[in-house]
Amino acid sequence: MRDATGNAIAVCSMENVDPVGIHTGDSIVVAPALTLSNKEYQMLRSASLNIVNALGIVGGCNCQFALDPGSFRYTVIEVNPRVSRSSALASKATGYPIAKVTTQIALGYRLDEIKNEITGKTCACFEPSVDYIVVKFPKWPFDKFIGSSRKLGTQMKATGEVMSIGQSFEEAIMKAIRGAEISL
Repeated sequence: MRDATGNAIAVCSMENVDPVGIHTGDSIVVAPALTLSNKEYQMLRSASLNIVNALGIVGGCNCQFALDPGSFRYTVIEVNPRVSRSSALASKATGYPIAKVTTQIALGYRLDEIKNEITGKTCACFEPSVDYIVVKFPKWPFDKFIGSSRKLGTQMKATGEVMSIGQSFEEAIMKAIRGAEISL
């Protein structure tokens, strides 16, 4: 999130459980990112803020990276200079109203002028703190699309998703699987 004067924050880190090559909409996603060391997280957070500043983004934006787990090398996969499906998940996961704040920024407000709806006291320029695990689990109604390929790739096939919250990854993923109503 960035305003016209250059104030910028990282609202949420999210991580795809599936490998690069599987569309994010078909991937199980966790927030916050669980496998990143603090050094890796700070590196990607800084890269995101640098990208948003270099492009002069005003409003919401999401940056997606592929990180080599054996080194600190990363590649920018995608930059969405708008509110997207990922933004909706980040909003739900953190309680930070990304679309509303983006609208207020578009109207000329700065992040430090927008009230934080969660605390009621601070402003929107504070990064949300998450002390729980959120899982987004996609739903594929292959039973309704007989004959369609079940192989996942770069083309999104999910038609819905479930979100769950837990104190651990195991708790959150089990809630998501139950919520997906797939009899598992």
